[in-house]
Amino acid sequence: MPTSPQTLTEARRLRDHFAAQGAQVVKADVLQPAETLLDLYGEDIRARAYLTSDPLQGEMVLRPDFTVPVVQMHMETHAEPARYTYAGKVFRKQEHDETRANEYVQVGYEVFDGQNPAKADAEVFAVIAEGLAGLPVRAATGDIGILTAAVRGLKTTDARKAALLRHIWRPGRFKALLKRYGSGAMPATRKALLAADDPFADAGPDIGLRSRAEVSARIDALRADGAAAPLAAEEIALIDALLSLRETCPNVVSALGDIAVDMPAIGAAVDRMTARVDALAARGVDVDALDFEGSYGRTSLEYYDGFVFGFYASDRPDLPPVATGGRYDALTAQLGDGRAVPAVGGVIRPDLVLGLNAC
Repeated sequence: MPTSPQTLTEARRLRDHFAAQGAQVVKADVLQPAETLLDLYGEDIRARAYLTSDPLQGEMVLRPDFTVPVVQMHMETHAEPARYTYAGKVFRKQEHDETRANEYVQVGYEVFDGQNPAKADAEVFAVIAEGLAGLPVRAATGDIGILTAAVRGLKTTDARKAALLRHIWRPGRFKALLKRYGSGAMPATRKALLAADDPFADAGPDIGLRSRAEVSARIDALRADGAAAPLAAEEIALIDALLSLRETCPNVVSALGDIAVDMPAIGAAVDRMTARVDALAARGVDVDALDFEGSYGRTSLEYYDGFVFGFYASDRPDLPPVATGGRYDALTAQLGDGRAVPAVGGVIRPDLVLGLNAC
């Protein structure tokens, strides 16, 4: 699908705006190795990305975003601190929403700087906001790091914590797991399986890709889970309180301080948010009017692990976000063979900016 000249002009304007902040202009191949994305997100990515097979390079994917290839490039250079900007098309399937484009231009700004993460968060948010200056947009923020800290602090098994962390970006599944871990209930079919002295007695011949040893290990894990004590109702209530937060940033900081009294595991994450709010204020952001949502960012790509934000058309709730971004420290560790670099970035859609300018 051809991109309009107006969109390309706006993309160049935004890229130049980011470059003026000291960002290096970089490019990324349209075709990316699918193996990297599959390793990061599992087979679920197949439902959202355009995959193809190359006889020499193997399975490839049309670029679903720029962050992964930019991180890979940065981790190879070892340059730090560093800032990058880029502009180009991304490709994503929209199976459940025919009104949304499956290919569009993104312009991004990425900061790799561990000297002051709160200041870097504020920088990216403010620079994105400056690129949208004068447009009828509202901002929303969140912090995935607070929820992950809360999950890691739960008084339950490591296996249950791992399952909850894995499903943070699937709110329905996360809620169902919390409910099950709190009730101690078990499906009748699973109860019958675990009660059998020999679950393989009437199983018949082995079929499928899993070996009998793998199935046996899974059954042992289910037995261990069944023997675990239920999650305390008080802990579940605290998680619900975190997810239900929806207020301006200063009020949320105050509420989080109260929750941290009963859930000290989130203390460090709350301190990071407090520092970020101060840094945003120092950048001229009106934090007293900046919204925070406890569950914000949980349906985005799964590499965000801290501060998350988005800008939306004030009077057009039907439109996708005009800009989004967040912190992704864990992604750099995954792509850097364990060497993590604090990183935060954001993207703007120039086509949507043009639409709002025309309003």
